[in-house]
Amino acid sequence: MDLEFTAEDLAFGDEVRAFIADAFDDEMRALSAQSKNHHLTKAAQVRWLKKLNDKGWIAPDWPVEYGGTGWNTSKKYIFDMEMALAGAPETSNMGLRMCAPVVMAFGTPEQKAQHLPKILSTDVWWCQGYSEPGSGSDLASLSLKADLDGEYYVLNGSKIWTTYAQWADWMFCLVRTTSDPIRQKGISFLLLDMKTPGISIVPLPTLDGPPEGDQEINQVFFDNVRVHVSNRIGKQDEGWTYAKYLLQFERGNAYAPGLTNMLGKVKKIASLEPSDGGRRMMDDPDFRKKLVETEIKVETLNATELRMFAARTAGQAMGAASSMLKLEGSQAQQLITELALEAAGVYAQPFVQDTWAEIRGGTNQPRAGADYAATVAPMYFNYRKTSIYAGSNEIQHNIMAKMVLGL
Repeated sequence: MDLEFTAEDLAFGDEVRAFIADAFDDEMRALSAQSKNHHLTKAAQVRWLKKLNDKGWIAPDWPVEYGGTGWNTSKKYIFDMEMALAGAPETSNMGLRMCAPVVMAFGTPEQKAQHLPKILSTDVWWCQGYSEPGSGSDLASLSLKADLDGEYYVLNGSKIWTTYAQWADWMFCLVRTTSDPIRQKGISFLLLDMKTPGISIVPLPTLDGPPEGDQEINQVFFDNVRVHVSNRIGKQDEGWTYAKYLLQFERGNAYAPGLTNMLGKVKKIASLEPSDGGRRMMDDPDFRKKLVETEIKVETLNATELRMFAARTAGQAMGAASSMLKLEGSQAQQLITELALEAAGVYAQPFVQDTWAEIRGGTNQPRAGADYAATVAPMYFNYRKTSIYAGSNEIQHNIMAKMVLGL
């Protein structure tokens, strides 16, 4: 892998920066600066994604025939890094990142024609129906029943930790279609309209204290929900195969660009806030040591991601490597939020529940400390989840032990 950028690559970087300067408008910048999880409101995310789609840059990882960019590894890296360094919106659109690759690989021509264009244009928002109460990282134990009744599956049960289900138009969902002693068998992969009668959504509060309507996760209940068999991906009872394929995309995303941006924010805080001895936090030797060690971790992860994504561009599957990226990336995210909490010091203690309130015009109350301090504690609490979602880090260790070390 050649890590030297060509003149064409450098010119592309200039183009990306110019696009961000124009498209990343003031409202989005304000929301992003006060976001507790790097996400925006749905309206702002859709506006951003539509600008990317108009530019032809919304799906860098999609094949060209479906609307992808056809970029090489260098351009993808430049794009991701410039977006992260600018603090451009990190979207939670699961249609683009997770559902679409499965539809491309295993969907029927009719399913591709129905769903892929609307995912690309952001006219349809998706959520993921995988985890259940008692079936999180042990996903194979899921029990949401889907009984076949003529040409329809009848769903009863629930899904949990469903990110932005309150925004979603459709869900990709794992269901139990057959009882089998081998738990991975008897699972099917369905696509379902969230407006289908019998679906209800209950918000789940998290430690970062989201206001109602902005909650990140929910529990979704299914009461005799009827889904036509034409919405099943692939064959009945073989959904585990498709689920594992999808998890490569959920776990195998690039972490280093976002981590670089997070580190930059910590450095800014540390350059402004005093330490116990009266010096800046940035001049405190113990803090600097931790900061440099974390920066080394991020740079190491960056090099590893480049190597792995270059291999994927050459046609190699991610496999267990996606587990390693998820493990190292999530641990680094948590470590950086801990450094930010330490750097902000006492100004992280006044907990701000609705960090967007001033932008929305919902409060006239002054904040204690600088604006950047308001998000530090909520983000720290929010990012406790990163070592659990997409399969807990303990599960990732098990996958690597089995697939890489043969244990």
